[in-house]
Amino acid sequence: MTNSTDSEKISASGKGTQRFAERHGVRPGQFRDALDLNWSSIGIGTYLGNIDDDTDVAVSVAVRAAVNGGINVIDTAANYRRGRAEAAIGKALADIFKSNEAQRDELIICTKAGYLPTTKDVFNETYMGQDGIGESDLVGGNHCMHPSYIRDRISRSLDTLGIDKIDVFYVHNPEAQLAHIDRNTFDNRLLAAFEVLEQEADAGRIGCYGLATWRAFRVSPGQAGYISIAGAKALAKRAAGDKPDRFQCVQMPLSITMPEAIQRPTQWIGEATVPAVAAARILGLACVASGSIGQAKVPEMNESLIKWLGEDFADDHQRALQFTRSASGLTSALVGMKQPAHVESNLQVQQSDPLPSSIFELMFRKGSMR
Repeated sequence: MTNSTDSEKISASGKGTQRFAERHGVRPGQFRDALDLNWSSIGIGTYLGNIDDDTDVAVSVAVRAAVNGGINVIDTAANYRRGRAEAAIGKALADIFKSNEAQRDELIICTKAGYLPTTKDVFNETYMGQDGIGESDLVGGNHCMHPSYIRDRISRSLDTLGIDKIDVFYVHNPEAQLAHIDRNTFDNRLLAAFEVLEQEADAGRIGCYGLATWRAFRVSPGQAGYISIAGAKALAKRAAGDKPDRFQCVQMPLSITMPEAIQRPTQWIGEATVPAVAAARILGLACVASGSIGQAKVPEMNESLIKWLGEDFADDHQRALQFTRSASGLTSALVGMKQPAHVESNLQVQQSDPLPSSIFELMFRKGSMR
């Protein structure tokens, strides 16, 4: 737990993240400025792994090593490893703060809710009938974004992480609902979720909120699961009323094998269509990439890609991560880490210069991606 008082909840701050960046960022592009914070260009993700004690220890060690190496973006979710990911991060944070390896205001801690971290039976016993939660609010047997559920998940995440303010709280894969409900019902549910998240931001329990998605921003309008970023922003403005909204961050997959977020124009901004990453930045949102190395499923790169992405890197996994973190307009690229060697490998990329935007864009025009 941080050493905050009830009247002052410590969270990521501009001064704190700048302090962290100055301590670790010796090269341009290692950190990016978004939402008045300095984000490491690579963040640690905690999605995959066995549900056991050994993996808990590995995740805690990896988080601590990543922070000490210069990564200040930590991403998790209530359902990752059935809730054990948050607990492992909480253990790491307690050790980090106790040992004075980093301060709470230097770290950007992000989590999500939507998918259940428990079985459907546990959800029914805990939530069904409470504060207006009904059977129709649980879709597919595994996803809920009812306001009361979101509020409770925030409380549980705060306790598990051992902090008193979450920097970014995402509604997790809201498009999962669209396979079961119509678009109007979905918009009403998303608006209700945003309303409670505005209240949670007012209460100081979260810094801002956003949407963490899989298909939603990469598919074209009219396709299953599509969500408009501009449309979500408009709902957030309705939820906020007469004050600025706190819908400030989006997350989506982006990798060398899944480049749609920077390549496919799926989002309407005014009269133009642009890729999702560009749309997010136009709307003033931080944009975070998930699956940055395709969950380690990186195909062998040809000579052209190796030349473009960096012949000095040790392997194609490093080059794949370099590709994602170099995407124009991206704030941070998440990559899962559990093994010390993986942390060290990813830190080597974090400590290198990203590709200049001119070189990155030239890769597409030259056809090196094929």
